[in-house]
Amino acid sequence: HRWAEYARVWIPDPEEVWKSAELLKDYKPGDKVLQLRLEEGKELEYCLDPKTKELPPLRNPDILVGENDLTALSYLHEPAVLHNLKVRFIDSKLIYTYCGIVLVAINPYEQLPIYGEDIINAYSGQNMGDMDPHIFAVAEEAYKQMARFRNQSIIVSGESGAGKTVSAKYAMRYFATVSGSASEANVEEKVLASNPIMESIGNAKTTRNDNSSRFGKYIEIGFDKRYRIIGANMRTYLLEKSRVVFQAEEERNYHIFYQLCASAALPEFKTLRLGNANFFHYTKQGGSPMIDGVDDAKEMVNTRQACTLLGISDSYQMGIFRILAGILHLGNVEFASRDSDSCTHEPLTIFCDLMGVEYEEMSHWLCHRKLATATETYIKPISKLHAINARDALAKHIYANLFNWIVDHVNKALHATVKQHSFIGVLDIYGFETFEINSFEQFCINYANEKLQQQFNMHVFKLEQEEYMKEQIPWTLIDFYDNQPCINLIEAKMGVLDLLDEECKMPKGSDDSWAQKLYNTHLNKCALFEKPRMSNKAFIIKHFADKVEYQCEGFLEKNKDTVYEEQIKFRNSLHLLMETLNATTPHYVRCIKPNDFKFPFTFDEKRAVQQLRACGVLETIRISAAGFPSRWTYQEFFSRYRVLMKQKDVLGDRKQTCKNVLEKLIQDKDKYQFGKTKIFFRAGQVAYLEKIRADKLRAACIRIQKTIRGWLMRKKYMRMRRAAITIQRHVRGYQARWVVMKAIITNLQKEAYANMLSAITIQKFQRMYVVRKRYRCMRDATIALQALLRGYMVRNKYQMMLREHKCVVLQKHVRGWLARRRYRRTLRAIVYLQCCYRRMMAKRELKKLKIEARSVERYKKLHIGLENKIMQLQRKIDEQVTAPQPQSLCVMSLPCHLITITYISCIFLNTFLERQSPQDYHMLNEDGELWLAYEGLKQANRLLESQLQSQKKSHENELESLRGEIQSLKEENNRQQQLLAQNLQLPPEARIEASLQHEITRLTNENLVREGMLHGHLQACHTCSFLSFFRWQLPERELLQLPHITSSNDLTLNKMMCVCFSQELKPRGVAVNLIPGLPAYILFMCVRHADYLNDDQKVRSLLTSTINGIKKVLKKRGDDFETVSFWLSNTCRFLHCLKQYSGEEGFMKHNTPRQNEHCLTNFDLAEYRQVLSDLAIQIYQQLVRVLENILQPMIVSGMLEHETIQGVSGVKPTGLRKRTSSIADEGTYTLDSIIRQLNSFHSVMCQHGMDPELIKQVVKQMFYIIGAITLNNLLLRKDMCSWSKGMQIRYNVSQLEEWLRDKNLMNSGAKETLEPLIQAAQLLQVKKKTDEDAEAICSMCNALTTAQIVKVLNLYTPVNEFEERVLVSFIRTIQVRLRDRKDSPQLLMDAKHIFPVTFPFNPSSLALETIQIPASLGLGFISRV
Repeated sequence: HRWAEYARVWIPDPEEVWKSAELLKDYKPGDKVLQLRLEEGKELEYCLDPKTKELPPLRNPDILVGENDLTALSYLHEPAVLHNLKVRFIDSKLIYTYCGIVLVAINPYEQLPIYGEDIINAYSGQNMGDMDPHIFAVAEEAYKQMARFRNQSIIVSGESGAGKTVSAKYAMRYFATVSGSASEANVEEKVLASNPIMESIGNAKTTRNDNSSRFGKYIEIGFDKRYRIIGANMRTYLLEKSRVVFQAEEERNYHIFYQLCASAALPEFKTLRLGNANFFHYTKQGGSPMIDGVDDAKEMVNTRQACTLLGISDSYQMGIFRILAGILHLGNVEFASRDSDSCTHEPLTIFCDLMGVEYEEMSHWLCHRKLATATETYIKPISKLHAINARDALAKHIYANLFNWIVDHVNKALHATVKQHSFIGVLDIYGFETFEINSFEQFCINYANEKLQQQFNMHVFKLEQEEYMKEQIPWTLIDFYDNQPCINLIEAKMGVLDLLDEECKMPKGSDDSWAQKLYNTHLNKCALFEKPRMSNKAFIIKHFADKVEYQCEGFLEKNKDTVYEEQIKFRNSLHLLMETLNATTPHYVRCIKPNDFKFPFTFDEKRAVQQLRACGVLETIRISAAGFPSRWTYQEFFSRYRVLMKQKDVLGDRKQTCKNVLEKLIQDKDKYQFGKTKIFFRAGQVAYLEKIRADKLRAACIRIQKTIRGWLMRKKYMRMRRAAITIQRHVRGYQARWVVMKAIITNLQKEAYANMLSAITIQKFQRMYVVRKRYRCMRDATIALQALLRGYMVRNKYQMMLREHKCVVLQKHVRGWLARRRYRRTLRAIVYLQCCYRRMMAKRELKKLKIEARSVERYKKLHIGLENKIMQLQRKIDEQVTAPQPQSLCVMSLPCHLITITYISCIFLNTFLERQSPQDYHMLNEDGELWLAYEGLKQANRLLESQLQSQKKSHENELESLRGEIQSLKEENNRQQQLLAQNLQLPPEARIEASLQHEITRLTNENLVREGMLHGHLQACHTCSFLSFFRWQLPERELLQLPHITSSNDLTLNKMMCVCFSQELKPRGVAVNLIPGLPAYILFMCVRHADYLNDDQKVRSLLTSTINGIKKVLKKRGDDFETVSFWLSNTCRFLHCLKQYSGEEGFMKHNTPRQNEHCLTNFDLAEYRQVLSDLAIQIYQQLVRVLENILQPMIVSGMLEHETIQGVSGVKPTGLRKRTSSIADEGTYTLDSIIRQLNSFHSVMCQHGMDPELIKQVVKQMFYIIGAITLNNLLLRKDMCSWSKGMQIRYNVSQLEEWLRDKNLMNSGAKETLEPLIQAAQLLQVKKKTDEDAEAICSMCNALTTAQIVKVLNLYTPVNEFEERVLVSFIRTIQVRLRDRKDSPQLLMDAKHIFPVTFPFNPSSLALETIQIPASLGLGFISRV
């Protein structure tokens, strides 16, 4: 019996709408009163309705409260929905909830960190039921279905202030982020940029919302075949034109007017003659020109920037502002009297100047009207009231046309330039509205919502029917509310709109006459039409949401507005919208306003339930409840309710097992149905099963408690019994010993005296012995001390004598050294004096010799010697001329001797002529000797001058070439400086890419120059001598070289590169059958051979081709892990070889002597080592992306959803949005799948010979990805935040740690990357009640941010009734304790983060001469000679 004692129910309450109460006794049929106790403890009697005798609705079990999907609730009714939304909103701070196909979004009135790009990435590619409810989940579902099936629509509705515009904006942001743009025009930015423009001209402050959309819009976002945004188109509906001329109290006009007034001081706005918003009639009526936290001047800047981005030029923008300013000035136009044809001049003059119209014409037609008859036309003045209405009508008309023009221009800017393949439409339109005074605008809005609700009902009904037919469930027609009669009342023939059109055509039509026609036509004839009791100018229509009373006043005037086709246009556009929605797959977002005061996270039950009734959420619940709302797969049902089965009930066929158990548990077979893959339950059946399950678990718990408590008490009893026996034994023994002791004392008293005398004698001798022994010990000790002391004194005396002797020896040697030094110093002084004296004497002798040298006798002696020497040299020259010698020797020796002879002759002549007089010249030249000497001197001068010119010319050429090199180096330096400055402004990744690109360009240019030089050299030589390319130098002259071929070396190089880097080189075969890193060794040996040849061009060509070849392979097969791992290993090995054999001491210390002989001798390749290091970094990053793409589909399923420990996590109902099953089916990933994949990655890297340190870095990155993705999904999934799931996660992490231990990778830092996930799992498991618990959590969770800790606590959900929810007060305590912690406010971890990679030097012990190149590689053109 469900209404039994202690059953919890909901009863109506005037303040809280529904209150929870508990039955105090069982309900029996026929009872008229229920005995209840409220939650606050108050008891009351609840009277049942005597007519219906309807019992109060039952409350769901606590474990179902707070579910992501309202349809997962067992009892589906209004109080259950309201309570579930309140718990999620207030306690868990969750604003999104599913209700079947509807996403319910409650406005938090607070900025939440749940819309960042990291959240978008987390929802991208996920199934809708796998993540917590979110607008991004709806957008992702629409995006995926568009790619699979057809066009989609997202219908966002709700009343003003509920957050419709924000929800639509976030949906469009999601599409722009995940799809990107198909062109360089940044269409997604333009789509987002249209929001500021449309908000400025279409949004306004109301009493319910500071940024309320006063128009509806449907935006079609177009996609191409690759599902990238190519354009968009916007359609608008129901612009509230009346707001331009009138605002209620505490409301504002459209934002653009206040932005203009706030920017009036700008120079370009001087001509608009604007001022403060309080100066204009159209902006001051509401009395609230400012919005808290909004800077209208700053918003104006954003609006203008958005206009510029959408292609609205500055001149067009100024035209828009002129029109808007004109509307403001038009509102200040006043009329003099009731029947006067005059109006104020200044505002009208400004208006005419801004609009470019004639003042006289405008002044005339504002105060007059034209009446046309069959024969003639009359012009008559109008009353002041009519003139004001005409002014306001003109302002509304101008603004409406301007609004439409801007929308058209935005559509032109967003127009797709290529063919549209599909689209997603986002509809942002008013929800159902009802106010104290409802006019024509509310009538149109509610009419549109009636059409949308009809479409919604049909869609929900259709989905239910499809689900039942798919599962082959007997289908019975569900009765649901059909609002077609209400639509007919409005739009059918003789309906409200038809009668309104007819009345507008009447010459004397009025609101009163139209109201009478409505009464006559529909009153008492249509159940949905009523007449208010106290009014003859109003009517009531029963809409699907509520009754609404409309005031007839103003209907005709607004319908006969200057745009007379408005109603027709609206009806046509609404019809077109419904056709569009019917042609797409709709997705629904219902926005709820939690309170009217904009308080953050404050829930007003009255306002909420009013909107739930109006937006169709409760209708969805009612349709679901009418059928089979609860649906379980057979495996999920078996996992959840296995505790209710006996061992004999469990069969191999899960479906049959579930059938047998259900037949025993639920007798009424109409309460459930068996489908192909699911079991369908009526409303309340899951709650009944949960009650049975809870009772069974409670009984089991009681039995376990009973057994454990009995065991504990027995254990305590046995311990007390043993203690009592021990105490008794000791007491009894003590008593026995006391009796015996007493008897012994009596017997011994007699012998005490004799024994005392004996004792004294014994004591005497004993004491004497002790004293004698002590004396002897003291004597021996004294003698020993004396001996030691005397020995010590003697040794000291000996040491002193020894030191004195050594001092005497030292003094002797020192004194001898001082004496010798004094002697040598004296000797040097004496020698110096002798030298000075002898020098003085030598100088005197020199003077004498100089005087003597000037004498004639001396000159004669010198002359005789010179003549003899000249004759000897002349004779020697004659002999050399006549002797047959090589030409080169003659040429070289003759000038040398000639110069020598000439030089000596010049000396002789100069010396002689200085001594002779002119009279002696003829005597000297009697044989022509002077002439011959002169000719020889000229010849020597010419020879010297020619040599000087040639040396000067060569010097100038060398100087010019050096200057050219300096200039080129300066230019290169400037270019490098510019590139460096540009690179410093780039982010690190782009900086690395730019530097690498620059280096490749430089190497390419240098290669071209080298090739040109080589080509010129080959043409000059006219021969093509082949130099072997692939060999290395060994002491035995063993060479690995190419056979002699006639093709050029470049062709041979290309051939080798094609073999090495072709896709035919299978990484698996190379890694398994050959030595690891073989391609790297082959490439290095080629480099060694080029170094041996000292061929710079070949070295550069080889290295450049190697780098380009690796890039080409990775570009083609960059998504294959084995290929990327293979070339990362070989690139690192090649880099290590270049270091190991570079000749640098730091890299050679681990080499063998034989390896040191193989070092490069001619080239320093440090520059290329840097390029290869950068290439290795790129390959590593590509490897990380590949393994991330492989692991990502496995992580969530294996780490979170799969039950590694079966039976720990109970499966809960999930509603329509089914999550991924936690039971391992075929094709689902488990933890074993992840570990197998990790083993595969590790084995591949080891087979490829990857460096152990690099493997550690890859493993660390993999574990970080696993931890980050797991934690991010945990933070976005409420169904995963439970105690049992924490245990599962902790077990899974322990398995990963065990894998690290098996692979000896515990020191890789991988375990530390899982610390945030470990702490999150511990947070789910620890106690969360007291202040001590809060302190423990704060100290334990140091790897989690404050936002993550609070999020986990908010999401914590009990799976069983024995678990307790986390109190809001406890969460507040945690926040207070963590408020001083300085950590990132970001909620999710950056799963795309890549740790910096390093390549520690790892020399190879492999000897190059032992390497053999197998024939399987196809490198037959390389051979050993």
